[in-house]
Amino acid sequence: MTIEVPLRPAVRPAMTALVLAVLLAALDQTIVATALPRIARDLGGFRDIAWITASYLLASTAATPLWGKLGDLLGRKRLYLVATTAFLLASALCGLAQDLPQLIAARALQGLAGGGLIVLTFALVGDIAAPADRGRYQGRFGSVYGVASIAGPLLGGLFTDHLSWRWAFLINVPVGLVAVVLAARALPTTVPDPPPASTTPARCCWPARPPRWS
Repeated sequence: MTIEVPLRPAVRPAMTALVLAVLLAALDQTIVATALPRIARDLGGFRDIAWITASYLLASTAATPLWGKLGDLLGRKRLYLVATTAFLLASALCGLAQDLPQLIAARALQGLAGGGLIVLTFALVGDIAAPADRGRYQGRFGSVYGVASIAGPLLGGLFTDHLSWRWAFLINVPVGLVAVVLAARALPTTVPDPPPASTTPARCCWPARPPRWS
């Protein structure tokens, strides 16, 4: 991949966008767990309630390698913006779901986009940070998961008891919009490298056997 900008972009706003995206993906796995009993009661689906979590995890796991490959081919910033936008759209659909099948389908879409958020975030660190600083920046993502594991259940219980379980999904929209704006302005644009020229030497066409002279 090559970067179109001549100088390395400002790291702080770009990292802020990436951290917000990782926070969304991490919170989405912890904040929903607290709201599951209320969701099952409201939508009438205690038998299939496990699919709310399983659909997200299965879709995310299946899509992660695909997002990584497409990011190398089409540009990581472009795919990152697509994944973030799809994640926000799926979050809104989850918050507006009227029955359990709709919620499970929206969660699967959310998982497809969430897989792209995670893999493209770590790939984009290589575009915005110097090699000596990449380990330090990637370590911050680990702290984000720690914060999400504590804050997620607390927020899920707060939304469920005082607002609605739908806010466990809708809260992603305003935070994600901030991440999209920052990413569109701060992340470098990457374009795929042209395919290398073939180094296979040309083969001469010799006859299969020498001609016979009469």
